[in-house]
Amino acid sequence: MIDLKILRENPDRARAGILKKGVDCDLDAVLKADEDRRKLIVEVEALRAEQKSANAEMAQMQKGSPAFLEKVSEMKTLSGRIKESDAALKELDATWNNLYLSVPNLPDESVPEGTSEADNVVFKNWGEIPEKEAHHLPHYDFDWLDQILDFKRGTKVTGAGFPFYVGDGARLARSLVSFFLDQAHEAGIQEMGVPFFVNADSATATGQLPDKEGLMYQTVEDGLYAIPTAEVPLTNFLRDEILDESDLPVYRCGHSACFRREAGSYGKDVRGLNRVHQFDKVEILKWVKPDASNAELETLREYAESLLQKLGLPYRALLMCGGDMGFSQTKQYDLEVWAVGQQRWLEVSSCSNFESFQSRRARIRYRDSSTGKNEFVHTLNGSGLAVPRVFVAILENGLQADGSVRLPEALVPYMGKNSIAPV
Repeated sequence: MIDLKILRENPDRARAGILKKGVDCDLDAVLKADEDRRKLIVEVEALRAEQKSANAEMAQMQKGSPAFLEKVSEMKTLSGRIKESDAALKELDATWNNLYLSVPNLPDESVPEGTSEADNVVFKNWGEIPEKEAHHLPHYDFDWLDQILDFKRGTKVTGAGFPFYVGDGARLARSLVSFFLDQAHEAGIQEMGVPFFVNADSATATGQLPDKEGLMYQTVEDGLYAIPTAEVPLTNFLRDEILDESDLPVYRCGHSACFRREAGSYGKDVRGLNRVHQFDKVEILKWVKPDASNAELETLREYAESLLQKLGLPYRALLMCGGDMGFSQTKQYDLEVWAVGQQRWLEVSSCSNFESFQSRRARIRYRDSSTGKNEFVHTLNGSGLAVPRVFVAILENGLQADGSVRLPEALVPYMGKNSIAPV
């Protein structure tokens, strides 16, 4: 959530940020609820002060006297008013909280204007785009695809979007995860195993709730949510904690399965591995001091880029416009890899700065050594990387005329061979 001080003292800034993101948020209703809530709090506190004063006055009276009995009657009336006001405040608190959670994070000044992916700015290009030759195909048109990916049986066992990885396909997916985790270890990022389900408080802290509730799988009995990314459990690892300033920055990574309903997806964008409901990803998380978060975002993007460079995959980095950026992000880069068979760019990583938006929800703070005050940390995360579309780019860009797929040199030690081929 954004700083309440901004809403109260500079609502025009909040309006401009909400407009830039194109988020449906009734800021007038938010501000009205905040004003009503504050007025009611003052009223309740005044009633409680009156009750406290009356109690002190009664302590000095003779019990059973006419004045005492009159005061008892007044106290009953006052107690009833306090009870009604408490109930009204509780209801207004719930309304206010829901409205407050509907306010998105405000975009950084450097975020470009725009309403869709067409308005994103190409920040960087790397690698040579290969010419499409006669043998290049989209991975979903490989005549031997079912030897490494079984979509039909995945649909039978679970449903569409839950493929089986088979044989060399399973080894390639596992090799990518191992490569990503090993690279993180070499970069000094501590690895963590994470829960694949979280409670509502955790999902709310990172901004998945209420914004993306319809895209999340959830259990009815336990009220748990299947994670859409390891960002959620990783961020909440430090929820409700106060760190020492000397602890910062904290860098962690985690591999997990990710679950997304992807409601409304259709067409060529979802064919094959382009968009699935379960996939593996390695996520990088940073908790940093506020004055370092802008620089930390750039190093996070550069780290994710380095993985694609080591795999030899051509890619581009996009600076996301306001209308195509996430609800919780203040600034976001996306990395897209080129898939020659489909002749299109595929997103494989998002690197984002949330500033204090998530840490306010999660109440993650650090003790400032110069002031002695507790301040909110800034959180950042980035995919390092997501497996399916990297897998796709390796297949399509590495496809040879004889039907085999040449593997990136960086994966040869993990695979034990330099190519995979139909049996």
